[in-house]
Amino acid sequence: MWFDREVGIDFRGSPRPTLGVECEFALVDRVTRDLRNTAGELFSLVRDRSGEDNPRLHSELLRNTVEVVTGVCENVPEAVADLRDTLRLVRASATELGVDLYSAGTHPFARWSSQQLTPGHRYEELIARTQWWGRQMLVWGLHVHVGVRRREHVLPIVSSVLNQYPHLQALSASSPIWAGTDTGYASNRAMMFQQLPTAGLPFQFQRWEEYEAFVDDQRRTGVIEVLNDIRWDVRPSPELGTVEVRVCDSVSTLRELRALVALTHCLVADLEERLEAGEHLPVMQPWHTQENKWRAARYGLEAEIILDSAGNERLVTDDLADLLDRLEPVAKRLDCSAELAEVADIPRLGASYQRQRRVAEAAGGDLVAVVDSVVRELDEEL
Repeated sequence: MWFDREVGIDFRGSPRPTLGVECEFALVDRVTRDLRNTAGELFSLVRDRSGEDNPRLHSELLRNTVEVVTGVCENVPEAVADLRDTLRLVRASATELGVDLYSAGTHPFARWSSQQLTPGHRYEELIARTQWWGRQMLVWGLHVHVGVRRREHVLPIVSSVLNQYPHLQALSASSPIWAGTDTGYASNRAMMFQQLPTAGLPFQFQRWEEYEAFVDDQRRTGVIEVLNDIRWDVRPSPELGTVEVRVCDSVSTLRELRALVALTHCLVADLEERLEAGEHLPVMQPWHTQENKWRAARYGLEAEIILDSAGNERLVTDDLADLLDRLEPVAKRLDCSAELAEVADIPRLGASYQRQRRVAEAAGGDLVAVVDSVVRELDEEL
């Protein structure tokens, strides 16, 4: 989406809190379990089978990645069913190419130097500008769009949903191992992705005019060409009429995906309902938000997080239990009570970063076994 300072940025509001989901998947060799640069061949094979390009499949920065997206959905069950249908289609073509779908925040042993860039001006310009850091972006995420009615509500929601950033990060963390080494982080992806110049935490604007002025500055100084070049962890998506939450690592089970999409859907819808009722949403100082991001990335479900502007702290899993209770009435209205309840299963069963470490330890450090386990978890649910 291009930006014209004379007319501003139009936000195409949604009359309901509709839902859209974008999932990034890596392609791994069925034998070596290393990444394979075969996205182009996969897209061609899917197109040959159906006779047309599939609008649910998108290319990404690197040719080892496919992005699967939903249409505009009313609720979580509809969105997950949409994703599952596309994933089954993609899996059939991937099998023919000798690759599997791998869904986690990072790959445990792949090397950036072996990866190929997807052709296209936008990606080529990104790498030309960011160089070594850009080439390091072997990271995959889960993005959730939630429709928002009023433009004036968008930025207060973006700023306030950051209070639950560590909950989403800790629950989804699935990237503990990087280039053959356990990083000590639950989500190394969170640390890596923020190295891009327009990625990371958003500025906590409250008025749309502040956001428009920021975008104009970024465009005039050559930082961005199009609006989507702003890659914040939570950002407005004006053309779609949504708030896009991009905090989560990719997750390897549909159970976790359902839970995280439901949690995100409820969080954003709840904040808009509170704004409609005249409430002033709570916002923490940026330095508290930044610290919470680091703590959740580092410690995952064992993180002690900052709760409010007064600096009160609590274990993230203890706060999560209260958060789920508070959101249950919202989940009923959004038809995702069962999916929201599944959030509590993640700490009970172990998040992906914990499961990956258990597999690596049991296998004597064999990282091929880790990739096997991640692939198997997704495959068993399709």
